[in-house]
Order: sequence, then structure tokens, then C-alpha cells
Amino acid sequence: MIVFNYLAKDDHGKRVKGKVEAQSAAQATKVLRERHLVVISLKSVTGFGEGLVFIHKLFRRVRLKDLVTFTRQLSTMVASGLPLAEALNILQNQAKPEFGAVIAEVVRDVQGGMALADALGKHPVFPEVYVALVRAGEYGGVLDQVLNRMAENLERQQDFLSKTKGALVYPAIVIIGMVVVSFIMLVVVIPKLTVMYEDFGAELPLPTKILLAITSFMGRFWFLLVLAAAVGSYALHLWRQTPPGRYQFDKRVLRLPIIGPLFMKIILSEFARTLALLITAGIPIIESLNIVSHALGNAVIASELSTVALEVEKGASLAESLAKREVFPALIPQMVSVGEETGKLDEVLNKVSHYFETEAEQAIKNLTTAIEPLIMILLGLGVGFLIVAIILPIYNLTSQF
Repeated sequence: MIVFNYLAKDDHGKRVKGKVEAQSAAQATKVLRERHLVVISLKSVTGFGEGLVFIHKLFRRVRLKDLVTFTRQLSTMVASGLPLAEALNILQNQAKPEFGAVIAEVVRDVQGGMALADALGKHPVFPEVYVALVRAGEYGGVLDQVLNRMAENLERQQDFLSKTKGALVYPAIVIIGMVVVSFIMLVVVIPKLTVMYEDFGAELPLPTKILLAITSFMGRFWFLLVLAAAVGSYALHLWRQTPPGRYQFDKRVLRLPIIGPLFMKIILSEFARTLALLITAGIPIIESLNIVSHALGNAVIASELSTVALEVEKGASLAESLAKREVFPALIPQMVSVGEETGKLDEVLNKVSHYFETEAEQAIKNLTTAIEPLIMILLGLGVGFLIVAIILPIYNLTSQF
């Protein structure tokens, strides 16, 4: 997606400025016209400006928690018979400013006669799966039921992410503490000891020489390291925005030891849960597969699912097509085959999702259990090296007198 700065006029002739995301300038213009804006100028954001937009999005994005709350409350209001526009107005007033601005545009579109799904689809905040389910609910006249199922699905997803983050909090705090303490020692404490060693003209042992060399480098070039890390992170972000870069990055992540299988379990759980939700809502299997392929956030799995969708469209069964893809474990096509034969594919997929979710939770617990002693060992080695490098010269000095 490209970010564009725009200058436009609204229905009252007032000039408005802002930013819009789109695949091209033509699509950006179309999006602005749908918002009843007449485009005066449109410029893509590049270079340093794009970096600022990236940082702004990082801190001002709409989070999963906001989407869960919005969906649950909208489901309750629609089920109680409250008009859709009125329900959206209430939610707009309750939402955070960045999400409230999005809902305000949705309200205007709905009041102008646009379907809710089309109004939501104009904003990247709402995933493709979300929009497709809302469209199915509107078409079938069961919007309240679809919203309720989506709210339950999002709540399970949020609960799983909370457990995952909670399990990683302790290792993250310890690692950050190690890095901060090491940085302070190298930049602040060790240089003062260096002056003392030089004054006495002591012969320094090898560990101390290594430590002093690291300290000298950090003291002179620490800002270059920080700059290199920032530039490298941003360059990686830009590379991941390209289709080949994203595919190669996702492929390498899945091949990582320990981390790769864990990510795969999480992706498979999301795949089964989302596909089950789409099938339950009455969305055709081919369309469901195409939607899921874009919703999982992994280019490797998306490519495989696109191929699966093409084969199913040509007459192959879903289980047969999945079995040909090495990326999917044997359990997936076996369970899908059972679901196709019994006519309960959605129920089977929900069970598969629960299985992989449980496996992922257990893998995360095992990982954190293994990380804790490893961190303690690394911490001990680091502290031991610092003690040896600092104490040895002092011991040599005292032994000379």
C-alpha cells in the first residue's frame, strides 16, 4: 500500500488535507470520491516522510482490543433492535479518537445509503475476513448472529495473544535489563577504570584488553550502532513491503528452529478458525479460501492456499488439494476429509483450530521454561567475564606492592 497526501474540497467547498492509503493514485482518487471529496492535489509520501508515517502508524494504530470491543457492542445493539446508524453513532462517541474518526466515516456512508460491508471495506482497520462476514450477514439477514460469532472469534484470538505475550514478559524484561546494564557498564563505568589502569601502567590481561576494546568502540561509535539498527529495521520494513521480500522473509521465519514450528502452529490455528467462521456464515468455499489466504499474514501460506483454491475450483476436493501441499501437516487434510464426508466441515475445522491453539500454547510454555535457565547461564557468563576483566588487573596491581 502507498500513502498519499491529499488536498481536496468537501461538499461545502471547504478545503481539507489528509492522508490516504491505496495501491495507486487512481485508487486513492476513487477512495476520496467515495468520501464525497473533490481531489485538488495528490502526492505519494516517500523517503523520510514515509518513515514518519510508519512511526505514526506504529503508535496510533487501531488495536485488536478496540476492534473486539466495537464488534461485541455492535452485535449487542443490533440484536436488541437498535438502528444501525444510531448504534454506530453511539460507538463513535465511545471509541478512541483514531478509531472514532474511522467510525464517523462509516456512519456517514451508512446514512448515505451504503451497505455496512462496503463502508467498512474502505478502511484497512477492518480485515478482509471481517468485511466478507459482515457482507454475508447483511445478505442473509442475520447480521446480529454473524457479528456475535465474529466477536467470539476475536475474543478467543485476543485471549490467545494475551497468553502468548504474558508468557514472554519475564524473558523480555530480563533480556532488556541485561542489555541496559551492559551498555551502562561499557559506556560509563569501564572508561573510569581504564584511566586508573593507565595511571599505574599495569600490564593488562587478555580479558581486560578485550573489554577495553569493546568499551572504546562503544564509547566512540554507540550512536552509529543505534543509527545502523534504526536504518536496518526500516530497510527491512521496506523490503518486506515488496511481494518477493515478504515471501522470502516469511519463508525463512518458518524455517527457523523452535520459532518456525511455533509460528506454524499459530498460523494453522488461525487458518482453521477463520475458514470455519466463513463456511458457517455461508460463504462459498473457494471465496473463503481466497479470503483466508490474504488474512493469515504469511505469504508462503497465502501462495499455497491460492493454489488450493484454484484446484478446488477445477473440481478437486479440499482434502486432496491440501494433502499435496507439504506445508500443511497430515492432520489437516485428514480432518478436512472427515468434515467433507460428514457434511460438518465447519465443526471439524473448529476442533482442528482448538488443537493447534492448545499445541501453540504448550509450545510457548515449553519455550519460556527453556529460555529462563538459558538466560541465567548467559547472564552468569556475562557477569563472570566482567568480574574477571575488572578484578584481574586490580589483583595484579596489588601483588606488585
